[in-house]
Amino acid sequence: MLVAATSSALVVAFVVPLCALLVTVAEDRASARARDQAQSVAALLGTVEDPAALGRAIETLAVAGPPVVVIASDGRMIGAQGRLAADTSAAVDQARASLTATTVAQDHGIDAIVPVASGDYVDIVVATVAEAEVRSGVLAGWGALISLGVVLVGVAVLMARELGRRVSTPVTDLGEVAHRLSAGDLSARATPSGPEETVEVAKTLNRLADRIDSLLVAERERVADLGHRLRTPVTALRLATDQLTDREAADRIDRLVDELHHSVDEVVREARRPLRDALPTPGDLGAIVSERARFWGALAEDQGRALSLVLPAAQGAPILVTLSAKDVQECVDTLMDNYFSHTPDGAPAVLTVGSDAARGWFDVSDGGPGMTAYGGRGESGGGSTGLGLDIVRRLAASAGGEVRIGPAELGGLSVTVSIPRAV
Repeated sequence: MLVAATSSALVVAFVVPLCALLVTVAEDRASARARDQAQSVAALLGTVEDPAALGRAIETLAVAGPPVVVIASDGRMIGAQGRLAADTSAAVDQARASLTATTVAQDHGIDAIVPVASGDYVDIVVATVAEAEVRSGVLAGWGALISLGVVLVGVAVLMARELGRRVSTPVTDLGEVAHRLSAGDLSARATPSGPEETVEVAKTLNRLADRIDSLLVAERERVADLGHRLRTPVTALRLATDQLTDREAADRIDRLVDELHHSVDEVVREARRPLRDALPTPGDLGAIVSERARFWGALAEDQGRALSLVLPAAQGAPILVTLSAKDVQECVDTLMDNYFSHTPDGAPAVLTVGSDAARGWFDVSDGGPGMTAYGGRGESGGGSTGLGLDIVRRLAASAGGEVRIGPAELGGLSVTVSIPRAV
């Protein structure tokens, strides 16, 4: 659009003066023809005395050029086809008085007037180029100039579009590769092309993707080594416990070892959590919560619990959030596990899903005893360690979300997890 506007302005700046010049050239050409014709007839006046012969000569000249009329000093007109126009008569009287040849633009065309003096007599020669003849070829010339201008603008736009495509297409391809990387496809690589700057950006993006891949591989190896190092001494401790002769002390230490083993598994599981997906893809909140509600519904039925699911009234597009599908599933499972673990059999629960333009959210409300306080891990005040709620909070925070805890309408605890919608 910028090139079209600029080139159009330049073309107009040249075409308009050229069109005006074309009109001027056409008028000058017509004036020259009229003067030449009038002067040719004026030259005959001195050599041809017979009016009839002069008339025939004038008719002959009019065939090849503009029509001519001679106004004799006594008022006779030779070669005239009718009466003179009023403006032509006025110009003739002025030329007879001033004895000066002149070319006058009239309403009907252009008159070339040449006075011829012979003694006391003055004859006037008038050659007229009609207005239609004056403008002949002007419109065609204008059309050619305008067509040339349109062609020039079109060529400029096509060239600009091609040059712009050479720059914009590689940038668009880079954007697509960046989106694929952000969506978790670490195999995406950019093809360096286009200007030097774009080629350098593509190479840098590829090096960044390679670096991310190598860092993830190294982290996986460290986590695997961490699990091995932690489990080995725990296993050795369990074997040493079996050799104790004091069974009461052995049982007590065995329980402690079990708790330690569970804690080690939890540490390894938490350490591995970000590595499940190299770069997690957005999860559909409604579909995931619905699937987990069906999964936990079987256990709720066995324990005589009323577990219900409330979805948005208008089921349209998926509620995609910035948290991965596996992490959303873990949040739901963690809250449902808390519900089954810390509420009595028969306590109802409601899973609710909702969204607005910026965020998606789900809520787990139960009819249990509720929670007196929650200050973080180990401070739930409800007979638990609070580890599950802390995991949910950290998962939501990793995606820019938040967790709100409060009393439920059912009388127990309400936990609402709010997560930004994926763009």
